[in-house]
Amino acid sequence: MTSASSTPLGDFEVLVLLAVLRLTGRDDPAYGSTVRDELQARANRPIARGAIYITLDRLEEKGLLASRLGAPTRARDDRPRRLFRTTPAGLRAASRAVALINRMQEGLEPVLGLR
Repeated sequence: MTSASSTPLGDFEVLVLLAVLRLTGRDDPAYGSTVRDELQARANRPIARGAIYITLDRLEEKGLLASRLGAPTRARDDRPRRLFRTTPAGLRAASRAVALINRMQEGLEPVLGLR
């Protein structure tokens, strides 16, 4: 496992981490398809299934997500889903990423058309 603080997060990693937080924060299961659906709905663009799974694995390797196998379902031919949750390090990383964006945005609202 790579140290979460030593490896900077890419933009897409931040988006995936935030999608997992959003899903689990409202007690929805966070697995590959739901994370993809959440991102597609909010980003309003198609996202490749493979990109989601690669990124979920990478975030888990970094110690920012943890996964477990859920109960098998008939819809998946009795195969379990891999369910993700944010670790405390992942929550700190997401918080830092959002704070950085907010600091960089300060004073640019008129230029960006945000106010």
